[in-house]
Amino acid sequence: MTKKSKLQTPDWILKGKSAPTKKKTSEKTFKVRECPKCGSDEVGVLLGFEEGKGKGEWECKSCKWAGRDIVEKELTEEEFMEYLDNKGVEVA
Repeated sequence: MTKKSKLQTPDWILKGKSAPTKKKTSEKTFKVRECPKCGSDEVGVLLGFEEGKGKGEWECKSCKWAGRDIVEKELTEEEFMEYLDNKGVEVA
């Protein structure tokens, strides 16, 4: 039986500082997923044979590509509105 190593106390606790916090962006961001083959944003998750147990793969509805390496873009609110305008989607 191997001996487990002990957990080490983080440096920020030893130095008496407060816990590090993640920096939040002040702008709202939107994620857009695109097909790596054709660039279409009409992609969806492929489901496995059992309900709720996905394969972790994506499928493009335009070119029928299937795979795991999907392109994810993170857009600001202005970029996302411009993206929707170029696509022709009306926003109420």
